[in-house]
Amino acid sequence: MRIKRGVGSYVFDFVNYLILGLFAITTLLPFIYVLAASFSTDAEIAARPFYIIPHKFTLDAYEYVFSSSTVIHSLFNSAYITIIGTLINLFFTFTLAYFLSKNVIGKNLIINGIIFSMIFSAGMIPTYLLVKSLGLLNTYWALWLPGAISPFNLFIVLNYFREFPTELEEAAKIDGCNDLQILAKIVLPLSKPILATFALFYGVGNWNAFFNALLYLNDSNKWPIQVTLQNIVMNSSGIMSNYQALQDPNYVPPAASMRMAVIIIATVPIMVVYPFLQKYFVKGIMIGSLKG
Repeated sequence: MRIKRGVGSYVFDFVNYLILGLFAITTLLPFIYVLAASFSTDAEIAARPFYIIPHKFTLDAYEYVFSSSTVIHSLFNSAYITIIGTLINLFFTFTLAYFLSKNVIGKNLIINGIIFSMIFSAGMIPTYLLVKSLGLLNTYWALWLPGAISPFNLFIVLNYFREFPTELEEAAKIDGCNDLQILAKIVLPLSKPILATFALFYGVGNWNAFFNALLYLNDSNKWPIQVTLQNIVMNSSGIMSNYQALQDPNYVPPAASMRMAVIIIATVPIMVVYPFLQKYFVKGIMIGSLKG
């Protein structure tokens, strides 16, 4: 039976959508301004405090940033770090969470240890010394292993697994499946929302990895895009010389618009990936946080 709606109901919906739309616009405007400024001249950025359409469209900032093959190489480095790092994060998080969701000996001790690690941290210098003593300096493992598991994410996945229907697992055991087969063939395929959610969380974290890469990677050929772009903003001599070899030696790089272009270059890849995971995102995070 269809319920007849009154005028007040339609007015409420209109006002509600209007307010939410205004909030959405306010969140988009800063990004639109950064995008417009990246195609502008420094003079226009200095003269106009805010705009969404530049008066003079120019690609100088992007030409400067991409004037060296270093940027392209760093993008591939970041993609590699993000893909492998995210797979490592998901593997350790989901396998440990599934293990802790069962009645196994020593489970409480492990959980208390994880809680302890959330409250107390060794700090930067002891962590650096540990990474150095393990021979991981100047390798990508220094970026992947110290943060292989996020305790906060682990507990959300753990709560989800605690509420997973045991009947499905018992049926699989009757068919001769072991725990790893149950996890791989039954649990994970039915956990796509929460799997995609934490793939996005970990992926964004790995893509934005800056400080650890700056701390542990000495070889510039291994730098991710974040470190390379930081060096460009700081007028890296290598990038400057390559550009000046092709341009006027007296050329002054567009500092303001270049900073805006750097933001766009670092943000766009994640924005491209997000729509593919969006349908799982809200469902996944709500399942993991509310159950249990």
